[in-house]
Amino acid sequence: MEGLIKKFSNNSVDAQMKKTEGEEQQGDFPDATIKYISQMLMEEEELETQRCMFRDAMALHATEKYFSAVLDGTVADNMRPPQDGFSWTCALTNSFSSSSSDEPCFGLSLPDATGETLKKIRQHATPQGTGMERVAFHLANALDARLNGRGTSIYTSPQGNVSAADILRAFQMYLTASPFKMVTSMMANRCIAKLVGGGATRLHIIDFGIFYGFQWPSLIQALSTMPGGPPRLRITGIDLPQPGFRPAERVNATGLRLEKYCQRFNVPFEFNAIAKKWDTIELEELQLDREDDAVIVNCLDRMGNVPDETVVPTSPRDIVLNLIKNINPDVHGVVNGAYNAPYFSMRLRETLFHFSSLFDILEETVPREDNDRCLFEGTVLAREMMNVIACEGTERVERPETYRQWQLRSIRAGLQPLPLDQEIVKGVREKVKSEYNKNFTMDEDGNWLLQGWKGKVLHAVSCWKPSN
Repeated sequence: MEGLIKKFSNNSVDAQMKKTEGEEQQGDFPDATIKYISQMLMEEEELETQRCMFRDAMALHATEKYFSAVLDGTVADNMRPPQDGFSWTCALTNSFSSSSSDEPCFGLSLPDATGETLKKIRQHATPQGTGMERVAFHLANALDARLNGRGTSIYTSPQGNVSAADILRAFQMYLTASPFKMVTSMMANRCIAKLVGGGATRLHIIDFGIFYGFQWPSLIQALSTMPGGPPRLRITGIDLPQPGFRPAERVNATGLRLEKYCQRFNVPFEFNAIAKKWDTIELEELQLDREDDAVIVNCLDRMGNVPDETVVPTSPRDIVLNLIKNINPDVHGVVNGAYNAPYFSMRLRETLFHFSSLFDILEETVPREDNDRCLFEGTVLAREMMNVIACEGTERVERPETYRQWQLRSIRAGLQPLPLDQEIVKGVREKVKSEYNKNFTMDEDGNWLLQGWKGKVLHAVSCWKPSN
């Protein structure tokens, strides 16, 4: 344990910042991203009072679904405490087990035994304890909210004084402790760089779920060193609208930051902001120039927030995939997780397995008393758990699919997978092995690169193109 904690200390955010000061031109992820966030925190004081743009957008999305249900007269079914028809047992080092029917049934209260089970869970739960004790704490809160029909109200409500700056500092910690973001971004960025190396002089990246644009500083640095000069870079940044009268304000702010960054590295740049639900985007809004531009569609981690056919019969998720096919990109990159079973008992088990691994990663790589770790667990991870466990119907906005499910969906939409570039995979493997905890695992399944922890697959990344 001491050796693992020491590793985090040696690779702290401060150490990463010092490293990037001397190695900026290499465009290494996460070094460039960590410094990019640090510059944001130093230069933008308003981040100390703003809420995180992603949290605001997802809360608005869930709230809109709730009011839509009110107008449709279906809110009673969605918001009443559910009768899930199974009993829970919990051991601190085990998963939950379930029995009886998997069919969800709303409108009744859970058996009394469930309340007793929650009491037993709470006896072994604390947000300051071991990784498993912290999982138990946040899991118990989510189960309690589900029992009392308060999942959506808790998920959409502000969490104390947590600011955008707090979330960004916690994200820096996560980038240092875990290679997951590094691997997916390096895979995508190096594929893009190979396109440019092949002669592309104009690059159009369409980024679904751009957030604060953290993926792109390392690519911008890499493009700036290209033989013959950098290509002209155009990014269409897409995200959900923010609450209020300026729904695209923060997406535009991301564009301004990236523009400033490109000026620093002499990369020609333009930005197009789109803030709306992804399934309502028209092809014309993307302002494509297929004759001159190499086009890349990027969607890392966020497609799981797009509703599927279990929520809306027309499947907004399939609509977005059809849009991507019609864009006809040179490359489309995607990342998947897996805790979206339609029946609650199965979804609870999947959620526990997934988040137990994430908490265990932080337990073995970050000191327990670290403030950024506590904030990341208590806001980012706990909030996702709350939505997956305590929300149903249209209010559940966290719906990631397994990579095998996503492969079938993508092929059905007219996309085909690209083979993994073994040169890129080798470079990523070496970086994970040399700079991160030995329990992080990487494997391949067909055209998917799998990332995991102690043998448990947590993320999968692949690249696609239209079949035609």
